[in-house]
Amino acid sequence: MTDIMVHDITNPPLAARFYAYATLAGYEVVSQEDEGFHSMALVLNDYPQIPKRDDFPNQHTQVTAALSMIKVASTLQPSGSELLKLEDSFLDSCRTWGLQEKTIKDSEAYADFIAKEVLAYAQTDRYREISNYPRYTPREAPGSWYPTPPGYFAPVEPYFNTIRPFTLRSADQFKPVPPAPFSENPSSEFFQLMRQVYEEELTSETQQIAAFWDCNPFALEETGHLMVGLKQISPGGHWIGITDIACRESGIDFNKAMEITAVVAVGLMDGFLSCWDEKYRSNRIRPETAIRKYLDPNYTPLLQTPPFPEYLSGHSTISTTSAEILTHFFGEEFEYTDTVEEKYFLGTRDFDSFYHAANEASISRLYGGIHFMDAIENGQTQGKAVGKWVVNLLAEKSMAMPVPR
Repeated sequence: MTDIMVHDITNPPLAARFYAYATLAGYEVVSQEDEGFHSMALVLNDYPQIPKRDDFPNQHTQVTAALSMIKVASTLQPSGSELLKLEDSFLDSCRTWGLQEKTIKDSEAYADFIAKEVLAYAQTDRYREISNYPRYTPREAPGSWYPTPPGYFAPVEPYFNTIRPFTLRSADQFKPVPPAPFSENPSSEFFQLMRQVYEEELTSETQQIAAFWDCNPFALEETGHLMVGLKQISPGGHWIGITDIACRESGIDFNKAMEITAVVAVGLMDGFLSCWDEKYRSNRIRPETAIRKYLDPNYTPLLQTPPFPEYLSGHSTISTTSAEILTHFFGEEFEYTDTVEEKYFLGTRDFDSFYHAANEASISRLYGGIHFMDAIENGQTQGKAVGKWVVNLLAEKSMAMPVPR
């Protein structure tokens, strides 16, 4: 899924939506077949009571769950048909492992049923209606966001807050404090925030941190007279990768890993939803645009500026949401090596907790020159509120128990 998102240049909020529905399909299978897990029908907004079928007696639960994810993702993602190659390869592996054809046949049929139910749920979240909304036009008021070079991309998902949350009552349930008011006065709070970004003295270490957490699918690189897109993972994809690392290193079984991944994906979706609700409300100018106009016309940030308003910081929000959820499952002192960005030639980094990683991801936005500090700090506050909400909601339903250490 992640590789296809990189290929498709899937925007960060939409990537979270894809992860959520695919992993919910896998988890639905687990919850139907393992009494230790409960359906999300008790938790998520409008999630259906999917009936348990008894006409697939030979199905293999974990195979069915994997196939369900593939089938949902192959339908939702623009280039999802590429996943059908994975499905064929996976089923060939199942045969090599000794699974009989009747097991494979029942697993495929069961997965088709679950995928159909989850896709029907996805169709009711109002995302498809966004295409009917008027094209978003950036405001011209001083201090408002405007597309930045080199791509001058159109604003990403300006109506994302209109779709149905998974756990939140509404997109603005945790409405953050407003950003520092825009001002051209050199003594104003806004001007000081701008100077902080401009005057940040980068070291080799802080540059590495910024690059490691860049996660900007829209980045471009000039090659002669051409603009070449840089292949990068989305912020949500990075945290799905961290979730995979934690599940592997803790030695938990497939079913528990399926649950944890689904919960993180749901948290990512609601974290992005709440963040994007604020982005297009405050609609604040990016540091790059402001610094070039008021401090230095030749300023270029270390990282390319993403194509959407500045406040809140999306990476700060969803990284903190993910850290809160993963800390619930694995504890406060979970040491791991983050290898997610190795395939993008960014090396590895070691962390002694999920919050250590989330804090580094957050401050990377200052180092990269793409966020003001109040967007980072208030994004962390927002993300923590969403993460706690998801965890507490699950606890109320006696679901998602922590992993024994």
